[in-house]
Amino acid sequence: MKKLGEFSDKIKYLLTDIDDTLTDEGLLGPEAYSALWNLHDSGIHVIPVTGRPAGWCEMIARVWPVSGVIGENGGFYFRYNNKTMHRHYVVSTAEQKINREKLNLIQSEICKKIPGAAVASDQFCRLMDLAIDFCEDVPRIPEADINQIVSIFKQHGAQAKVSSIHVNGWFGTYDKVTTSLLFLQNEFKLSPSEAKKHCAFSGDSPNDEPMFEFFLNSFAVANIAEFVPRLEHLPSFLADSRGGKGFAEIAKQILKSNQLS
Repeated sequence: MKKLGEFSDKIKYLLTDIDDTLTDEGLLGPEAYSALWNLHDSGIHVIPVTGRPAGWCEMIARVWPVSGVIGENGGFYFRYNNKTMHRHYVVSTAEQKINREKLNLIQSEICKKIPGAAVASDQFCRLMDLAIDFCEDVPRIPEADINQIVSIFKQHGAQAKVSSIHVNGWFGTYDKVTTSLLFLQNEFKLSPSEAKKHCAFSGDSPNDEPMFEFFLNSFAVANIAEFVPRLEHLPSFLADSRGGKGFAEIAKQILKSNQLS
């Protein structure tokens, strides 16, 4: 991976993961939050792309200095604009209900077979997926057990992605990339080729890999190092610092590069 340097073009949109990219040990610190405001005030559209649930995304879209949020690994996007909340769901309410019944069966199997794993504490405000906690509110479980959780999801025909804290599973063909591109097309009239040129992404874990692969200007904070053996597609640029301080480093470099271009 390269150190932070020059980018392919002037960056107008920054899509970013939240957990362990903006946060440190679950907290949003002053460095990352100030960086969000600095980007916003410079005219860069910041768009969190996260595995976190609909309940969180409703608040983030309304309260943070962002131009929208893609949540539950691409299950939907929310945008608060002109005092109105716009919500777009990738699958219908009827499909969501059917998928939830299937996910409930997977949940029972995982909880029975994987000691120490638990349903994520934010599951109650999720609409599209099932999140299994392997280290957020429980002691970290072995890597082999994390892999088995992924395998159980896939055995049932579900997608599964490993974040820094959860395994998220869902039914459907969407992911972070497909819904990010849908959001950019619907809300900002950007084609995929324009998005590739003028957008950047920052992340930290395996569920960010589709974004690392797609965006030319892809970044990771330093804590990506522990997941590199899992990744086929690496980010183009690597921050020196972990978590929120790494994000602040990335934001500063983007602002500097935009001034020079």
